[in-house]
Amino acid sequence: MEVLYEDNHVIIVCKEAGELVHFDKSGDTPLSEIVKQWLKEKYNKPGNVFLGTVHRLDRPVAGNVVFAKTSKALVRLNDMFRHGMVRKIYWAIVEGKPAQPEATLVDWLVRNENQNRSYAYKHEMPRSKEAILSYRTLTEGDNYTLLEVNLMTGRHHQIRCQLATMGCPIRGDLKYGAHRSNPDGGISLLSRHVEFEHPVSHRIISVTSPLPPDPLWQILEPKNT
Repeated sequence: MEVLYEDNHVIIVCKEAGELVHFDKSGDTPLSEIVKQWLKEKYNKPGNVFLGTVHRLDRPVAGNVVFAKTSKALVRLNDMFRHGMVRKIYWAIVEGKPAQPEATLVDWLVRNENQNRSYAYKHEMPRSKEAILSYRTLTEGDNYTLLEVNLMTGRHHQIRCQLATMGCPIRGDLKYGAHRSNPDGGISLLSRHVEFEHPVSHRIISVTSPLPPDPLWQILEPKNT
């Protein structure tokens, strides 16, 4: 775990692929508990540490995760995420090349709870939710393309599902059609950048996550950034 930003109300950490953000049926220790323990030791707190989960990343995804350290910040951040007031930028290494170097994708996603995956449709379906994202090509390799994704809605497996539907599954994402898994068991999707107005001080918080250690990230990283 790497702490990227911290103040009295907010802490942003870099999650590794494979880490849980919050408790699930696996029983594995989630990132939220790791952060609580880190805060407890750093500030020598004798009692329980308050930490609110503002949003979640899928287990195989790496990058920025925002937590609230106070109840006031939690309520306001939840509201900001819910109403699209947080800018969330992802980087994704995908198989092949998209038909267009940049575009906006609009789909209707239906979540299948039993399969823990979503399906995309081009028209509204029963129980579907509208999903919108835009992407642009950053760099291209022989077999893979690095895309920057601006997420405008927050649906279940949205980026994974929409990119796979357009014919470019995320590298390592077997659930959505990738040809092979990644060595670390994760997928090549990174929560790269998050930007929002601080829920208490109202100044702009802008945090960029480091790239994962997989060499392909360094190979495809744009040289002008």
